[in-house]
Amino acid sequence: MGRWPNLDAIEKIDGPIDKKAYEKELEDLQHRLLDLQIHHLRTGGRVLIGIDGWDAAGKGGMIERLVEGLEPKSTHVWRIGAPTPEEQGRHWLWRFWNRLPAPGSWAIFDRTWYGRVLVERVEGFCDEAAWQRAYNEINEFERQLADDGVRIVKLLVHVSAEEQKKRMIDRLESPHKHYKIGLEDFRNIARRDDYIEAYGDMLERTDTKHAPWHVVATDSKPHARLAGLRIVADQVGRGIDAEPPPLDPRIVEAARKLWGWRPGDGAKKRGDRK
Repeated sequence: MGRWPNLDAIEKIDGPIDKKAYEKELEDLQHRLLDLQIHHLRTGGRVLIGIDGWDAAGKGGMIERLVEGLEPKSTHVWRIGAPTPEEQGRHWLWRFWNRLPAPGSWAIFDRTWYGRVLVERVEGFCDEAAWQRAYNEINEFERQLADDGVRIVKLLVHVSAEEQKKRMIDRLESPHKHYKIGLEDFRNIARRDDYIEAYGDMLERTDTKHAPWHVVATDSKPHARLAGLRIVADQVGRGIDAEPPPLDPRIVEAARKLWGWRPGDGAKKRGDRK
């Protein structure tokens, strides 16, 4: 293969991580992401984040940390499953076009349009001609979005077979996690080699300059979450000065007239309490 090795050969992110250091970096990353989101709220920018990967690889936990500090009204998380009756019979990308971010918004996909060349390919839900054609359709779909100013971030979360087994057994043994597991999960796990091949083809054929892939090893959830948020922040923040603008002088004057407030008054009061 080209620049992408077999997924199971990707180096794992592991080793101990200090809890306080983890929480501090997580908080810093979440603040940085919020600054970037506020920039897009002001400028009308659009961000599309697609997260794909194995069952029990940690997609949900990564998304939870990603959105935790964001402005909720401008953040949309789409959990993609099988097409609905309304979506069937239309072009397979139609349901993704309908979920694209509006100006000033971020759209986060928990599973993506890559299902066409992954589960639909492996499980035979479409014929070979359809999934082979989909690589070009996907690249064109993403190119159009990038040309229109959408910032695209694609994450593939990878978990080893051993760690996946541990997490799936934990779901079996934890009643509050039973909702996370279904018969289809076991069918997918049993075809791991087929999925490894499909993931490899996907990476080789859809890793483009305008929409590159980023693979995150997730055997260690804390390391993976930080790595995922770093990638999102770096990709979304490329070329952006996310420093908040100064207050509008008219707003400063309105606050002065109404409350007698002047810039710096809050800091002075906090200093008095120390």
